[in-house]
This record gives sequence, C-alpha cells and structure tokens, in this order.
Amino acid sequence: MSLDVARVWVDVPLPHLDRDFDYAVPEGLIDLAVPGARVRVRFAGRLVDGFVVARTDHSDHVGTLAPLVKVVSAEPVLHPEIAELIRAVAERYAGTKSDVIRTAIPPRAARIEAAARTAEAAGEVLSRPTRPDASHWSEYSGAGGLLDRIASGTPARAGVNVLPGDDWPRMLAELVVTAMSGDHGALVVLPDATDVARVGAVLSQLVPGQFEVLSAGLGPAARYRAFLRISRGQVKVVIGTRAAAFAPVADLGLLVLWDDGDDLHSEPHAPYWHAREVLSLRAHQTGMSLVFASHGRTAEVQRLVTTGWLRSVSVSREVLRSRGPRVAVASEADVATAGRIPRTAWRAIRDGLRAGPVLVQVPRRGYLPAVACRECRTLARCGQCAGPLQLATGHAIATCTWCGRIAGDWNCSECGRGQLRAVSVGSSRTAEELGRAFPGTQVINSAGTEVKAEVGSESALVIATPGAEPVALSGYAAAVLLDAGVLLARPDLRAGEEALRRWLNAAALVRSGGAVVLAGADAANRAVQALVRLDPIGFSERELAERSELGLPPAARVALIRGAALAVTDLLDQCNLPASARVLGPVPDLGVRLTEVIDPVRVMIGAPVADGAQLAAALKAAMALRSARKSGPGVETRLDPIVLG
Repeated sequence: MSLDVARVWVDVPLPHLDRDFDYAVPEGLIDLAVPGARVRVRFAGRLVDGFVVARTDHSDHVGTLAPLVKVVSAEPVLHPEIAELIRAVAERYAGTKSDVIRTAIPPRAARIEAAARTAEAAGEVLSRPTRPDASHWSEYSGAGGLLDRIASGTPARAGVNVLPGDDWPRMLAELVVTAMSGDHGALVVLPDATDVARVGAVLSQLVPGQFEVLSAGLGPAARYRAFLRISRGQVKVVIGTRAAAFAPVADLGLLVLWDDGDDLHSEPHAPYWHAREVLSLRAHQTGMSLVFASHGRTAEVQRLVTTGWLRSVSVSREVLRSRGPRVAVASEADVATAGRIPRTAWRAIRDGLRAGPVLVQVPRRGYLPAVACRECRTLARCGQCAGPLQLATGHAIATCTWCGRIAGDWNCSECGRGQLRAVSVGSSRTAEELGRAFPGTQVINSAGTEVKAEVGSESALVIATPGAEPVALSGYAAAVLLDAGVLLARPDLRAGEEALRRWLNAAALVRSGGAVVLAGADAANRAVQALVRLDPIGFSERELAERSELGLPPAARVALIRGAALAVTDLLDQCNLPASARVLGPVPDLGVRLTEVIDPVRVMIGAPVADGAQLAAALKAAMALRSARKSGPGVETRLDPIVLG
C-alpha cells in the first residue's frame, strides 16, 4: 500500500481553519514525511509550517492535492498520544490545536538535533532501580495499595494530602522510583523552578542521571535537547513546569501534579489550559496512574474524590495532632490594641528567634503598594490612566503601578489635598519595621524578582510573600502570617481556598511542634478555622457542597467572555448554547483599562458539567464563524478560568 497522502496540522491559529488538511507526498519525501515530522506547506498562497499527524492512501478532498513543499525535520516530535492529547485539550477549552502545540513542542534547533543523534548512537543503558521502602508514606492511609499498583503498572488515581512538615519532595521522588522499579516511566509537574530543583535534588540522590528536567527556564537550546532525549526514550522520568504535562515520556505509567491550586499551573495564553485538567485528560485517555498531591485540597480535586474517580490518601487525625505545627489566631482585642502586628505575633517572633529562623508571610510585595489621601481616605489614582499609586521607599515620590508615571504633583480628586497615607503595607516596609524592632537580627527579604531558595539554621527574620518563602534547612522555629484578612477579602470565588492554600504552604515550612500565628483575620472565618484544625479536606468538602448548590465551579463548567460590547454581543448571537446554560451579563468590565478596548464588557456563561463539552463546542463554532467572516475585533474566551472575581 502506498501511503502518499499526508494529514497535516498547519500552524494557522484561525479558529475556522482548525482542522486536518491533506497534502500529496512527493516521491522524494516519502521516507521523510513520517507522522510527527515538521513540514512546510503552501497554504492560502503562502508558506506555513505544520506537522504530519498521519499518512494514508486516500483523501476525501475533491481535486488535486497540493504537495508538501519541504520536510523541515524528519524527527518525529509529535507523538500520536500527544497529538490526541492536544486535540482533546483544544476541544475542552474551545481553542485551536495550533495554540496548544506551541507550548507542547519546543521550537526546533537543527544543531541540537544533530548532536542528539550522535549521543543516541553512543547508546545509554538505563538501569532499573529497586523499589524503595517509601518510609515517608507509612502513616498515610491507603498509601500501601497506591504504591503497589504504581509498581505493578495497574492504574491508580489518588488525591494526596501531605502533612505540613513532611518532606514532600522525597515523597514524590519515592513515587517516581516506585514506578521505575516496575519499568514504567513517570512525569512530575510542579509549579515553579524552585520546586523542580527540590524534587530534582532528591532524584539525583536516588536515580542519578536517569531523569530529565523540562521547563522554560532552561533556554531554547537546552529545552530542545532535553525534549529530544525524552522523545527518543533515552530517559523515562521527567520533572518540569506546566508545559511538561505534554512531554512524550516512553512507557509512561505515572502522572504526578504537585499543588494543583497554584495559579502557575494555568497557561496565561490562549486557550488558557490548566495542567490539572491536561493530566486528567491524559490519564483518562491512556489509563495510567495519576496522583494529585498538596498540603491543601482544591474543590476540583475534592469533586473527583467525591465522584470516586480519585481516592483520598491522608494521615489520621491522631498523627496530625501529634506532628503538625501549633496554630494560633491573634484575638480581636490583641489586634485592636497592638495594630497590624499584635502582641501574639511579637511574642512568637521573639521566642522563635531564640531557636532559629522565623518566617513572616506578607501578602503584598513592595513598600507601600497602595496609598490614599491622608484627609479623606480616597484611594490615590494616577491622573493619566487612573491606575493606583504606590510608594517604592519611605522617601520616594508616588508612582503609578500601571503606567509608571511619577505623580509628584498629585492632589486628591475629592478634597484637593496632596498628602498620602498607607492603605496597605508591603514586604519591604515590613522588613524595615521588624529590622528596627529586632536590632542585630539578620533580616532576609524574599519577594518579587529577588526570591531566595533557602536559608540556614541560624536565627534570622525572613520576610516573604506567598509562594516566595525560602526553605529553612532545619525548618522555621515559628511563622507569622500577617495581614491574613487581605487574602480573604479578595473579590473572587476561590478567595478562601487560595488563602488556606497559601497559609498551609507556609505552615509546612515550620518544624514539627513549631508555632504558627495568624494575624489580621477573623477567627470565625471558615478558612481560618480549617487552618487551626489543619483540616483542608473538611474545608474543601463544604466548599464543594455550597458551590454545587449554587451551580458554581467545579460543579459546573463556566465560560468567561471579555471584549468590546458589540463583539461580545455578536459572539453570543452566533452561539448555539445548551438549554441548561445560564448567561450572566453583559456587565462593564472594570478589569480592562480604558485605553485598551472601547466599551469593554464581560459575560459569564455557566452550564452543568454534563453539558460542558456542548458549551465548549458552541463557543468554538461561534468563534470559527466570526473568524471566517472577519468580524472585527477579537473576543477573549476562557473556559474554567481560575479567577471569577
């Protein structure tokens, strides 16, 4: 049989062209145009890149097929399993395969390909490690069965709640080595480079040279080199950030995602996929094992546990009480008399410094990230773009956080006065205040672009924003969570869940028996109570129950549509929405700056999970119709956005 027709995905991001196209394979390219190869084709009168997804001996196209112009590389970088995954992700998020493939497959580097062939010819023999004792999992109910199934290659799916203080990088590494002992590959997706380095350090001890790191921080050449080693099966274990979810790992038997609630797992470009959903789709398509692990628990994972798709793995309450940190909440009277840093927090810092480093978590970075009129308390805004003003230091002139304009001549729009007061205090100002309060103590600031990976065991004050907390070598003696109410006050559906996640991640850095003090939050708040009890599972169960009653995610699929009013209205007119869908809006979109879009609005569409695929298909069809008609300005469409505020 002569397979002289190539099915090609062309690199054209227009929704109405998001389909396979058939091209004739010239005689000279028959052996090169293999499935997965990069090719160049003529499309709409110009040369564009693409990927061969299949070879066949027939085509439904009427007329003469255009030939492939060139095989850019015969390296099969688009594996069939990954092609199906890309197709599924594009359908779920009402996006195009072209947009998904850009993050799934790194750009080509011809020099790296040639060097990789030489390395492959030299031959690398992968040793098969013995199964580890996995002692760190011994106190987790259901962990024994999970590890047995991973080792044997039997599919297992679990949502694991890691006890604060447990060595989670080693626990994930033990899962990986367990899979390797059964001659299976493993893929671990982590939020950022710091987490990748921590897990990589443990794997370097357990299975040196038998894993690959895949992240954008590597640089184009190093990333493509790592991708080729993975694609060719030279390594069977991969750790990396969100794009690694598409890594073509050989003999893959285990997928692991750490801290699925971290917003770094959400792709910021269209079609805005989330690593949790990508791995869920991949596990569903291939039947491999899947583990979601974190200190907290999102409502999405809890829903999968409730439906029976995931099994919950955690420690008992007795173990939790004996080994977890001690959590206290500063009383209202304490806060009222002592201000932003109550006496309880001062005492915890003073006592903790006698035993080692103390962590102080501050929700905002900078010095004074928000200021207001000293007289009437009106929020200070830029006269040029209406953005909020900030102060970078105690002696700086106010500047706009949006356009960067210096507002040296600012006067209040309400009372006309020109003096400012702090509305919120950032990490830099907090470090300055605590440095004066504890003279002679080393103060370390970890925030923004200056994030510290770790600190020593000596006494020090570590001021950090959420997610930027360094790891203390022997654990923190204490942690103080300042301005905790700021996280709870966010106008977003996930405010409580996200606050609890950030608090638990900070508490996990405290040594066993250490103190954690929450300051500036209502003690009666559900998230605060969950932190005191170290009970994220109970919190997620109540969150899921309430959201199910209200028809909110994850009990429903939600689409957020933003753009100019006329464009959004036109899109909605073209949508054949399911009968169960609820349309909320349009309402003015306050999150868009006035200079970007004329008359910006936002619309939210919700539908039951059972009708989610129909909702995505309707939106994609409507966008394809607008694209074919060239209907003016584009519309941003996000399915299952992480922020619904």
